[in-house]
This record gives sequence, C-alpha cells and structure tokens, in this order.
Amino acid sequence: MKFSLCNEMFQGWSMGEVCTTARRLGYEGIEIAPFTLASHAGDITAGQRKEVRRIIEDQGLETVGLHWLFAGPEGLHLTTPDDLVWSRTRDYLNTLLDLCGDLGGKVLVIGSPRQRSLIEGQTPEGAWNRAVELIESVLDKAEQQGLTLCIEPLAPQETDFINTVSEGMRMVRQINHRRFKIHLDVKAMCSEDRPVAEIIRSVRAEDTGHFHVNDPNLYGPGMGEVDYGPIARALQDIGYDHWLSVEVFKYDPDPETIARRSIEYLGAFWPDH
Repeated sequence: MKFSLCNEMFQGWSMGEVCTTARRLGYEGIEIAPFTLASHAGDITAGQRKEVRRIIEDQGLETVGLHWLFAGPEGLHLTTPDDLVWSRTRDYLNTLLDLCGDLGGKVLVIGSPRQRSLIEGQTPEGAWNRAVELIESVLDKAEQQGLTLCIEPLAPQETDFINTVSEGMRMVRQINHRRFKIHLDVKAMCSEDRPVAEIIRSVRAEDTGHFHVNDPNLYGPGMGEVDYGPIARALQDIGYDHWLSVEVFKYDPDPETIARRSIEYLGAFWPDH
C-alpha cells in the first residue's frame, strides 16, 4: 500500500513546497487537482508540465493522477443533454488525459458533483446514457496512454447522479473496459446504509482503480469518528494494495498538521506501506 496527498489542500503553496513536505512526512505520491495548475488544463504549457513532473520526481514521489476533473473552466457537464456542452466536456476530458500522461499519472477520478448532477427536466436514464456515451468515447485514448478512468460515487447531498458503489459498479460492468473502474471514497461510502467494510468487500480489487481516505467531518483519516480497522481488513480481504490518497475538505489548523496526523493514523494499520 502506498500513501499519497491531494495537492489542493495546500492553497498558496508552490509545488516544490508541497512535494518537500509530503516526502518529509512519509508520503510517496501526489494527486493533482488540475485547477491548481491553471483554470483550463489546455493552458498548461509543455514546459510547465515537464517542470511540475520534474519537481515531483526530484523528491522521489510519484504523480498518482488527477481528480476534481471538471472543477475548472465553466460549461462542462458529464450528463448534459446539450450536444455542444457534451462535446466540450468530451474534448476537455481528452485534454485531461494528455495532462495526466504528461505529468506521469495513471488514474483520473470522475467526481465533480456539480458537473454531473441531472439537468432540470432530464430523466435519470437519459443522464446515465449520456455519461456512458461520453466515458466510452475516450477509453481508446486512455488505453493507448495506459491511463484509467474511475467513477466516484458521491453522497446524495452532493449530487443526484451515482450515489452508491452499487450504482457505480453497474456502470463499470456495463462499460466493461479495463480502463474504466470504480473509485472508493470513505467519506462518500459513509453516506450509504451499510458498513463501509461491507461495501469494500462487495467489489473486487481488479475493479477498484483508486481509493480516497478521509472522514465525513471533511478532515483526514483518524480525525473523526470513522474507525479504519475494519476498512484495513476489508481492503486486505479483497487484495487491494495500491494508493490510499488523503483527500480533505477542511484545511485547519493547517495542511501540514492534517497531512502529518493522517499518515500517522494510517501507519498504525499499514506499518509496512
């Protein structure tokens, strides 16, 4: 198991400062929100991409991949019935695939709740079909670049599109492509009506592309009520042994304290990470 940090919590920090801190604390990877590099991924020059990758690798870290994919430019939407918006979103996802590859990443997490919720008057079936069509349209490129797209189920208070791991797995099975997998997020799984460990055991490791660790209180693992003991045992049971990426939504008292407390807590369950 390897531990990584999502970079958007280090607001105002340079990538060098983020990577130096992450490495010092014992993390092995950085997960990047594209909007922290530029408001539009297409504006990030080849030189800037090389420099970001160099900074990460010079610290002995890996680029895990990208998340918050559509939280940048306006006018993107995964399930939209509007053909122009749909095409713009598809093109932007292709741009993000290029960015991820250039930075050395391997996974792209499809979260972005506001940019996937149903449009007024849209049926759930219609939204589903539009999302499937869009995702399928980029998977040949993902295959060529060795990248994996992961659908992230999110809580009902965030979105009305794919709220449970069961729903996410239905899409994974329908698309049935090795470059499209489920993403598991502890905060989101806590909104379901069954234990997180049971949800984890309902999927296979080969269907699980990535994993976010956090707490429903929006802080890091071990900073709330969630006991990671059952989670660690469930991940061991299914044989998942890839990245555990700390994603938080509250940044006080400060990012370094959150990062340190999170990895210290995780280390109690995965001492040989």
